Amino acid sequence: MGRFEFHNPEVEVEVCLEARVGPLMQICRELLRPGAPKEPTARDGNPDPCDGYSEAMSDDQGLRERVTKQGEEAIGKLAQDLLDNPVISGALSAAFETRERAVRAQEIAMGALNIPSASDLERLTRRLRGVSQRLEGIEDGLDRVEQRIEGLGSSSAVEQRLSAIEQAIERLESRLSGAPTGR
Repeated sequence: MGRFEFHNPEVEVEVCLEARVGPLMQICRELLRPGAPKEPTARDGNPDPCDGYSEAMSDDQGLRERVTKQGEEAIGKLAQDLLDNPVISGALSAAFETRERAVRAQEIAMGALNIPSASDLERLTRRLRGVSQRLEGIEDGLDRVEQRIEGLGSSSAVEQRLSAIEQAIERLESRLSGAPTGR
């Protein structure tokens, strides 16, 4: 394992990875050393999946959990040390500020050329989605109105009522035409 060095003319920062990754490497060496626990065997010398399997599995799980935990801790400490370092945090801040300035400059240049920027396209997309949703609502409303009109037009109750009125008018006409006029 070596050292990671970051050289800056003003400040030289040296982060020792050995101190952070050392415990993890030690556990890996334990796993690979000769005489490490092997697969359990039966009385006849063949592997027996039942003899000592659960004990070996619990040992493997414990070792795996230990390796995972120490690895996470080592990586977490390394990341925290990097973030706490003023040179690295300053470099990250400068990089993000530079990115923001570049995005703003790109938007200005594209605006001058009358080319829409990504934010313009995103705004347009949101607007189109809103119009599309409103149009779908209008279509649904029109479908409901159309169904009601069809329901009224083909309604047998209305037709029956109209025919009953027509019959009543015909009866009245026949009575009036058959009745003597009093003049």
